[in-house]
Amino acid sequence: MSKVIAIANQKGGVGKTTTAVNLAASLAELGRRVLIIDVDPQGNTTSGLGVDKRRCEKTVYDCLVNGVSMDEVVVPTAYENLFVCPSNIDLSGAEIDLISVMGRENQLKNSIRPIREDYDFIFIDTPPSLGLITINTLTAADSVLIPIQCEFYALEGVSQLTNTIRRVKEALNPGITLEGVLLTMFDSRTNLSIQVVDEVKKFFPNKVYKTIIPRNVRLSEAPGFGQPILSYDRGSKGAESYVNLARELIGDDV
Repeated sequence: MSKVIAIANQKGGVGKTTTAVNLAASLAELGRRVLIIDVDPQGNTTSGLGVDKRRCEKTVYDCLVNGVSMDEVVVPTAYENLFVCPSNIDLSGAEIDLISVMGRENQLKNSIRPIREDYDFIFIDTPPSLGLITINTLTAADSVLIPIQCEFYALEGVSQLTNTIRRVKEALNPGITLEGVLLTMFDSRTNLSIQVVDEVKKFFPNKVYKTIIPRNVRLSEAPGFGQPILSYDRGSKGAESYVNLARELIGDDV
């Protein structure tokens, strides 16, 4: 049975796209069939997987606004078992285009339903906002994975996100749950990172992954080459961490 996981945090720069690309690639390497749906108009997940967003004839915008079947939009990546529903700047107009659409909060859910069982995991990489696109994502998802960076004000805005998830649960998607909280950009040399870990664990008891993603230069370089970290530098700490996270997600020993 497939699982749809939204990767969300309205705060930018917390590692949403890095996590979407590298967790999906790690699961694909472990033999799972994985789709990433890019619903950020910047299209960084799309380009981070080596897909030229400027050359995509159809994108997730067409699914949301024009009713195009998602299987017409999904493209394979260069990596076995890993597929992407691409995005580009066209998506920036979707919130306005959807205002007059009946059942607009369910557009993404309706697009995913026919192709859902074709994949073991479907990840949705959200924009850094709590607008209609993110509401669509939370309505479509089974659960939410929240990346939080180990820096000052790490929990700033997270309560707003959890309130939004609660409202979506009450009104649109009663089955949605918190998949887990992922600590990113951890620097073991600083007291701050260690303090943030403790703070986040208190805020989300029993929901923080054992795997913590370190601050890693190779992780930040990989998107510039359109590659997941497993392809760019398999021996790096970043690659090791995301493989461990993938194993933790599927219940294998880390």
